[in-house]
Amino acid sequence: MTGITDFDALRRAMAENSEEPEGPARNARAEQLLGEAEKLDIPLAVVEALGHQLKVYNYSSEKDKMFVPFARLLRMWDERPEDFDEYEVHSLHWVFKWMSSGMLGQPHIPLASIEKWLGEMEHRYRLAGHSERAVRSAEFSVASHVGDLARAERAYTAWLAADRDTMADCHACELHTQGEWQVQRERYAEALDLWEPVLGGEFTCAHEPHTVLASSLAPLLRLGRADEARAHHLRGFRLVRPMESMRGAYADHVEFCALSGNEARGLELLAERPAYFTDSGNPRSGLDFLSVVALLMDRLTELGLGDQQVPGPAGRAWTARELAVHARVETLSLATRFDERNGTTHVGDRARARMDQQPLVERLPLGVRSAGRPATAPVVPVTAVPERAPEKNLAELLAEARRLSDTLQPHAVEAWLAVSRAAEGAELSARDRAEIADHQAMDRGPEGLDLFERAAELFAEAGDPGEAWAARARGAYVRALTGEIDEALAAIVEPYDAVLALYSEDGTGVRQTAAVLMSRARVLMRRVHGESPEDTPDAEDLAAAEAAVREVLALVEGRPLPGGAADVRLAARGAEGQAMLAELAVRGGDLETALRLFSKASTAFVAAGLPWFAVEYEARLAGLAHHLGDIAEAERALRAALEHGGPYLEAPGRAQLHLQLAEVLGGRGRSEEAAEHALEAAHWSDEAGEGPTLGAWARHQLGGFLLRQGRWAEAAEVLESALPDLSVETHGDGAIVQTQWWLGDCLSELGEHRAAAERRLQAAEIARHWPEQNDHATLAHLAAESLGHAELPAEADQAYERAGDLWRSLGNVHGLVRSLRARAWLALRADRADRGLDRARELMAGAIEECEAALLVTDDQEARQRLTGELGHTHRQFGELLARSVAEEAEDIAIQAAFEGALAQTAEAVTVFAALGEGAVHTRTGAELAAGWLEADLSRPADAAARARGVLKAYEGADDGDETVRSRRAEAEQLLQLMEEQNDHK
Repeated sequence: MTGITDFDALRRAMAENSEEPEGPARNARAEQLLGEAEKLDIPLAVVEALGHQLKVYNYSSEKDKMFVPFARLLRMWDERPEDFDEYEVHSLHWVFKWMSSGMLGQPHIPLASIEKWLGEMEHRYRLAGHSERAVRSAEFSVASHVGDLARAERAYTAWLAADRDTMADCHACELHTQGEWQVQRERYAEALDLWEPVLGGEFTCAHEPHTVLASSLAPLLRLGRADEARAHHLRGFRLVRPMESMRGAYADHVEFCALSGNEARGLELLAERPAYFTDSGNPRSGLDFLSVVALLMDRLTELGLGDQQVPGPAGRAWTARELAVHARVETLSLATRFDERNGTTHVGDRARARMDQQPLVERLPLGVRSAGRPATAPVVPVTAVPERAPEKNLAELLAEARRLSDTLQPHAVEAWLAVSRAAEGAELSARDRAEIADHQAMDRGPEGLDLFERAAELFAEAGDPGEAWAARARGAYVRALTGEIDEALAAIVEPYDAVLALYSEDGTGVRQTAAVLMSRARVLMRRVHGESPEDTPDAEDLAAAEAAVREVLALVEGRPLPGGAADVRLAARGAEGQAMLAELAVRGGDLETALRLFSKASTAFVAAGLPWFAVEYEARLAGLAHHLGDIAEAERALRAALEHGGPYLEAPGRAQLHLQLAEVLGGRGRSEEAAEHALEAAHWSDEAGEGPTLGAWARHQLGGFLLRQGRWAEAAEVLESALPDLSVETHGDGAIVQTQWWLGDCLSELGEHRAAAERRLQAAEIARHWPEQNDHATLAHLAAESLGHAELPAEADQAYERAGDLWRSLGNVHGLVRSLRARAWLALRADRADRGLDRARELMAGAIEECEAALLVTDDQEARQRLTGELGHTHRQFGELLARSVAEEAEDIAIQAAFEGALAQTAEAVTVFAALGEGAVHTRTGAELAAGWLEADLSRPADAAARARGVLKAYEGADDGDETVRSRRAEAEQLLQLMEEQNDHK
């Protein structure tokens, strides 16, 4: 990239280099351009090239290189100030501030030199007539850096009191620094108040809100505003990621991950920036980065993950424990250099405090794809180990296990396992051994069939034949679960007959009898379900199962204990029976009855004090309600399921419920709350190890809900993290297309038009193979829009042509006309000479012809109205295109011809819009005013005034609260006044 022969070429080259990504390559190009500038023998060219070099050094990892070009610039200014133009004089004084902050970041530069430089800056600013605001800001930076808090407060006050002038930092940067001072003083709410105008987009610059978003993360966590912290991380990291110079802000995001239970994401961030471990051009940001590396690695070590491989400095492999030691040593070494230079311990104290922070949130779900935290028990320091609780003896363990199983508590299985372990080698009664064997069999499932038989023998030995038959019945049901339905039915016959005989003779109780009857009902329900839920059950099987369930209900419903209290086990049998009837109703196609019975079952479980058993049926109830269109009931049931599941819900079930509720809420237009549940679904999917499957779908949904709220950056981060896991086989190609589509919309809103075009084209390529081509056409059209915004006119025209062909094949005249109009504008922008204008005219004329042809064959009144409106807009755009087709310096005759053509098209637009009546008054008056201005340009004041009066007449008596009405009136009055003044001057 050489061969620069004139100043203009140099300026173009520097402008192009400014647009390149930050980093050594851009810096090296700036050094080449300085050499080219020196060859031109133009002093200002050298000044500008040095200024360019300074700028790229300052916004890179090589900040230490900027002092040399600045010293040369300053010498040139002192020797020959006439070589500097006004802009370069301003720039020279502006970068004094960079030198001040740059020196602070280099510990080898003595503090005395920095103070001397501060005085030099103050002197030169005074000579140039600048306010002392920037000087006091620089003094504040020095004082706060060394820990001179009293001086910092004085300088801070003086800074804010001084007048803003052209040397003051932009509002966004000033507010960032002011907020950071509040954070240093632990005034977190005040900091966030200061930052609000930056966070809200009122004040921005090239590096804001990037740094404010990063700086706000820890304060938000400390204030308990975790949701905002999450949003700022997703939005802010997207801004910081491509900017090499922002190592300090990047460190804030790593710190956030360490403080919010997102250690895995923190490691991913470190892996993205390996150079940050060793870049030496800015020691101050290096200290920031290494201190949070130490924080993150210490956190992993505390979690028992000290031996995990982690990203670190190149040249060797690192474990978390090793990197923790390395990063802490390097951080303290750098801090010592600063403190020795400064004569204080302030930098070291702050670095140690940062490294020694404790998590502020145990786990804050982010919604983005990330490796889950490994399930490793934390390493607890010896001093933190509590005294061990005295161990329970076997009798106490048995009593506890019986209490939990009799009341159907969630931890009963674990209690019986504890009994089983404690009972090894102990002398036990037959009853004790029977219960242990029975619960071992239940825990082992199909592998416990022999244990059920052993339990039955022991119950019989203990004199409880009813429980013996119940154990055998449970064994039969487990056999059914393995698919051996016929064998299970055969095995249940004897227990069923025997327990009924016993019960009729008072030889056993209701509990034991109900247990056998319920096992039989369960076996018959398994036969109804068949091999898959899609199997059509036999009518006889349905009838047999229903009879068995009703037999259970007849036995257990309304049965009190001798003391009058309800029996929890019997209540649970009754609730389960209602749920079975609901399942049978589903199988029989009676969904309304099923809905009622599932509701009855879940209510019964809750009433019995067993809400965790209601969860399964509330989930089924929600699905049925949703299917039947009762969305409110679906929402209620899902909320109830989450509430009743409480801490007993396992991660996969919790993820499913949150996702279902998110979809229901999203369908009701409540995207904000839906996003919260989709976020929870993504989190619990990851916890369940289902991140690539259920988690990807949850992230897909979450991205859509965030997009609906206009949270473009957050949505883009989430959608981008979902895409790698979305697959045609698991999620369907529709999900992939929708995710790409949404992502393209987000990127378009964020101004990332080239990337938006790529996403939209990728989605269009998939949709190209679908039978219905409307999505394909829409995506092609959107991709064309993005390509146009990305300044890729040839590619945009090609995409619009593709979209137009699709719209034509679909009979969509509106899409076709809009693609033709867009191509016309592209043709004009690409070539303003006759060839470009001719092509643009041809395309606009084609759009008009398509509208008129469609109107000839359309009888539907609503369709005609829409087509007429499209025709009017096409004439209006044709007029605008013609008016803009000539340059200001063109000959008068060419300008006149263009404006005449524009007026003809705009007048036609007025006529077309007028045919639409009052519903199109705003579009008509807009075209009327455009025609009026054209007539004014053509020196026809009377005609222009007449159009202005026509607009004012159209709005007589109209609502003044309508913004469009006010705007049209104001513009018409302005046009009328100008035309009347022209007439007066004639």
